[in-house]
Amino acid sequence: MSDRYKSMVQNPIGQFLVKNLGLPNPPELERYRGGALVDGPVLIGGAGLVAESLPGLLKGAGIDTTTVRAEGRRYKGLVFDASIIDSAAGTVALQEFFTPVLRSLASSAKIVVVGVLPERAGSVGAAIAQRGLEGFVRSLGKEIGANGSTANLVYVTPESKDAIGSTLQFLLSPKSAFVDGQVVRLGTTDLVEADSPADPALPLAGKVALVTGASRGLGAAMARTLHRDGATIIGLDVPPLQADLDALMEELGGSSIVCDITADDAPETIAAGLGDGVDLVVHNAGITRDKRLKNMKSENWAKVVDISVGAPERITAHLLEQKLIRPGGRVIGISSIAGIAGNNGQTNYGTAKAGVIGFVQALAPQVAGDGITVNAIAPGFIETDMVKTMPLGIREAGRRLSSLSQGGQPVDVAEAIAWYCHPGSSAISGNVVRVCGQGFLGA
Repeated sequence: MSDRYKSMVQNPIGQFLVKNLGLPNPPELERYRGGALVDGPVLIGGAGLVAESLPGLLKGAGIDTTTVRAEGRRYKGLVFDASIIDSAAGTVALQEFFTPVLRSLASSAKIVVVGVLPERAGSVGAAIAQRGLEGFVRSLGKEIGANGSTANLVYVTPESKDAIGSTLQFLLSPKSAFVDGQVVRLGTTDLVEADSPADPALPLAGKVALVTGASRGLGAAMARTLHRDGATIIGLDVPPLQADLDALMEELGGSSIVCDITADDAPETIAAGLGDGVDLVVHNAGITRDKRLKNMKSENWAKVVDISVGAPERITAHLLEQKLIRPGGRVIGISSIAGIAGNNGQTNYGTAKAGVIGFVQALAPQVAGDGITVNAIAPGFIETDMVKTMPLGIREAGRRLSSLSQGGQPVDVAEAIAWYCHPGSSAISGNVVRVCGQGFLGA
């Protein structure tokens, strides 16, 4: 759905009104269009677990890096290793690095801070400092959002520090355009070894991806993005959407599974359509049946919860039991800001999407021994057909109440899915990352 306000304020009259009336001024976000991951230099600072390896790690991905600030130079990214800060007083190192260089940020720049998991920090002082990094990146993200820039935090452990590459590449690139103020935790499971794809341009080559709810909207964007990265797509949707699904699968050279995922025999039907197995499972299917709880019907409660989390739990359990999710596979659930912050009139949807988080966090350690990761994406306000049904006031509030003053695009969610699926992301499991432009609801 188009954002008419955003289009209006891009012209000279709109900019005049924005400046003089103090109206929201949504920036034009840069999104990945192919080619170089980062179009400009990245300044590196700090000291800790990854500082020494960062220049070589980023240079290997074709990213121009420097450790010396130059007057007049515009930076497309800043990376600061804060993982050895071990006291509240020590956090001044953040101010000393960032303050002199923030005026040198290019548009749509990316800031990444690296810390150590607070529970692994080693002392009370270190835990204070490391947990404080979350408040730092979220506040900084709100300061720099006006020019389309973002700030995010990556926690590592000594065992997972060498598996940070795919995450840095994602967070520093336009692929993460609508990911802001988020915390990524590496090494929460014992298995942290990361693989390098044979072809960096096709990191998912040879992988098979199952995407539910694939015929349109978010699901179609996911299917196209995973296919762009080399995966073979198996799309799933309900019978009324078969024509749309088949057309998309023909475009992508994939195959279709047509079924209602809540049907008793759905796990068996899906298993039969996967052949000898699948590497990537994206549980995207979902619906809304919004009513305040006092007006809620039992059937609408049950249907929303079962499609979002009940059926994915049953399907995943069956695929694991049949060993159809290959070692090193990925299972990804789609949560929502409604599952984190709640939403008026969406008690069923909020319950379901919070349940997705519970599903991910419970299953992740159970399958770690097979190198399978389980994560969730929680979209915020994304410009899909669903938002057309919202009242105008709520729709505009959803767009403007974020650090980036606008809604995201389906491809923003799809790019985050592709990052989770990357062979180098095997140290990421049990995570819930919001794709919301740092919406001012939730955390």
